[in-house]
Amino acid sequence: MKNISRYLLAFSILVCTSTLLYAQEQFKPIRISQQGSFAVGGIIKSEAGIFDVQDALNPQGQTFHGDHAYVFYQIPASSRKLPLVFLHGAGQSKKTWETTPDGREGFQTIFLRKKYPIYLLDQPRRGAAGRSTVESTIKPVADEQFWFTQFRIGNYPDYFPGVQFPKDEASMEQFYRQMTPNTGDFDPDVVTSAVSSLFDKIGHGVLVTHSQGGGPGWLAAIRNDKIKAVVSYEPYSGFLFPSEELPEAIPSSGLFGALKGTAIPLSEFIKLTRIPIIIYYGDNIAKESTEVWNQDHWRSGLEMAKLWAQTVNKHGGDVTIVHLPEKGIMGNTHFPFADLNNRQIAEELMTWLKQKKLDR
Repeated sequence: MKNISRYLLAFSILVCTSTLLYAQEQFKPIRISQQGSFAVGGIIKSEAGIFDVQDALNPQGQTFHGDHAYVFYQIPASSRKLPLVFLHGAGQSKKTWETTPDGREGFQTIFLRKKYPIYLLDQPRRGAAGRSTVESTIKPVADEQFWFTQFRIGNYPDYFPGVQFPKDEASMEQFYRQMTPNTGDFDPDVVTSAVSSLFDKIGHGVLVTHSQGGGPGWLAAIRNDKIKAVVSYEPYSGFLFPSEELPEAIPSSGLFGALKGTAIPLSEFIKLTRIPIIIYYGDNIAKESTEVWNQDHWRSGLEMAKLWAQTVNKHGGDVTIVHLPEKGIMGNTHFPFADLNNRQIAEELMTWLKQKKLDR
């Protein structure tokens, strides 16, 4: 009993010390050497004719700049050489990487403290990059309980047991309010073009994507050799395969049906083998087919990711799939970088960056 008591006392001291160190680090000032924002990529549309200043609302002779990305950046003092570029997923903006819904530091600040230059994107037709060249109608459709379920926080109104997401009402409200509509149709090529243009501007770096950003992220890596690695959190769509090796669609009871890969020429696909890629998935994903639609939806995504990794690696690539529960990291949602254990998730990424010599 004495040994058990000593162990519990030591464990309590360790937890308290870790909590104190976290609090001290969280509020320690960060020295920023450069900070700013800009637009990148996009196109210019022009109307024929001559602009008449007396008829200034007439589009004749006028221009329209659109389909660019918005970028906010911070470069810490004594920074590492390679920046981290963050691309959000569906229904999100760069806010997804900032302060968490319950007010903790997000990946933006966590990796600033690790001396990485940080670039946060709002992809074209989203958030601060809302100037779309295609027309769209935004309807205020009530859908937040769908997103709660789709993002595997739980099966609304119930949270998954042990889920790593804050359960208080205020945090949930903050989470719902960070949802951001498209101002034009999602177009992977438009997003890819903007991401590639950013790397043309800033040079070599590591691209970090979430969910729907996965496909454009891999396309950007094919297009631009300044992307030295890709980190993908919970991608579902946009898996690229050589035309002759496209797998069959994976059935799912999810609301979006069977999951299909995308065929591209082998000459393009092979470019993905030249850089390290890592993919992370969280918890509460079904191991086999089930009628619980959200868990089955992500089962098909994880299965497709494994097929994709096998294909890339077969051609000499370096793709790693990390299913966090298999490492004993339990309870993560579709947003592991914002979950209650996001610092642990950040350390997992930091370890990989060091292994791949991307931390210099």
